[in-house]
Amino acid sequence: MAHFNQNFINSIEHDLPAHLSMDDFICYSSKPLRPSIRVNTLKISTNDFINLMVPKGWHFDPIPWCENGYWIKLEQEIQLGNTIEHLQGLFYIQEASSMLPPTALLSPKRNDAQQYVLDMASAPGSKTTQIAALMGNKGLLVANEYSASRVKVLHANIARMGVANCALTHFDARVFGEYMFEIFDSILLDAPCSGEGTIRKDPDALKNWDNNDLKGIVDTQKALIDSAFQALKPGGELVYSTCALSRQENQNVCDYLKQRYPGAVEFINLCSLFTGADKACTEEGFLHVWPQIYDSEGFFVAKIKKVKAIARALPEPRKQKNFPFEKASAKKVSEIAEYLKTSFDIILPNENDIYVRDAEVWLFPQPFHKLIGKMRFQRIGMKLADVLKKGFKVKHEAVLALTSPNTIELSDDEAQVFLMGRDISLSEKVKPQGETIVSYAGVSLGVVKHLGNKLKNNLPRDLVKDKITRYSQQ
Repeated sequence: MAHFNQNFINSIEHDLPAHLSMDDFICYSSKPLRPSIRVNTLKISTNDFINLMVPKGWHFDPIPWCENGYWIKLEQEIQLGNTIEHLQGLFYIQEASSMLPPTALLSPKRNDAQQYVLDMASAPGSKTTQIAALMGNKGLLVANEYSASRVKVLHANIARMGVANCALTHFDARVFGEYMFEIFDSILLDAPCSGEGTIRKDPDALKNWDNNDLKGIVDTQKALIDSAFQALKPGGELVYSTCALSRQENQNVCDYLKQRYPGAVEFINLCSLFTGADKACTEEGFLHVWPQIYDSEGFFVAKIKKVKAIARALPEPRKQKNFPFEKASAKKVSEIAEYLKTSFDIILPNENDIYVRDAEVWLFPQPFHKLIGKMRFQRIGMKLADVLKKGFKVKHEAVLALTSPNTIELSDDEAQVFLMGRDISLSEKVKPQGETIVSYAGVSLGVVKHLGNKLKNNLPRDLVKDKITRYSQQ
């Protein structure tokens, strides 16, 4: 049961639209959320995923604002996070409302190989991986996270979902306006907030709510949206979102930006973003989602266009030195391309963007080269392989992101054994085939060494699971 305090009720009554009732708000806020997932189209089509899961007792109810998002009902109680399909990145467990900001940001969808997109507050990665899917893994997606511990979680989710066009940064996002002035075509600022909309997930979210705590939060939101707007190209678009419900953290922050940059800020109307969007639309064209409108978490989404250039607030920083990567030689590119093609039937998508660092070979997103020296990056693109004395050793994240038509397809039981870190026995002895990719539902799971009588497991130890969800027989 949700815990409200009277201060919150008194405050939020002023912001609740006239056509909505406080009784409905309290009623829906006390209900558990409907489970929802997003199909990862970087790895599997929505139809193929549904066809895979329906025999396992899944029922799908489409989410209106995300073409690959569904509320789901399951015929048996299972741990979604321990299913084969989740561990291999076929879907992301994501609250329905949180699918709104990426949809608004990249609508209409653009698979532009030269686009620069920034996600300013990325962890754990639900919106980042959704943006990457909407980008079709093309262009460059810079994903920033201020918390060091959450950067690791962010990277793990990016790797699991097969995202190849991402560069990670670890900064207070207020720096982007200075270091990346007018660089990005699209920016998502899912801002830190009071979290009032998350009460259905966290019944204690509003227990100690105090309006006096909001000033510091709002000041941070204003600083971040200012930084985002400075980092946005003229003609570019910014989505500002929160899981807060009050005008202070939402409409007022957007109004602040408009007053700060007169003539440069245009609010884009989201009332026709999807069928039924008008139910949550404000007079400015923002989406202010209350829990009772779509039976979801509360959320706020605003889309803002930068209609003209603005003056740089701070002088351009000095170029960063000591970039630890160098462009791979033509010989090295040829060797790694030959290794991946011969060993795994993998064809590199863009050989021009292979870089090396010590004994590592990396594949960078194609537009990244323009950002070298602008700021420090925690991780760029993905590591393809380690260089050995003789040849290479492919990395797990590369196998997950780069498709191969030549794999060993595993059964349900074999896939579970593989994800638990165990070797897979073969029913009859055959000629050893060396390093091979194993797959499930036609999607890569990882690498094994085919020894003739068994498949020796090469799954990284940190990804080994003690328990994998098993479905009872239907």
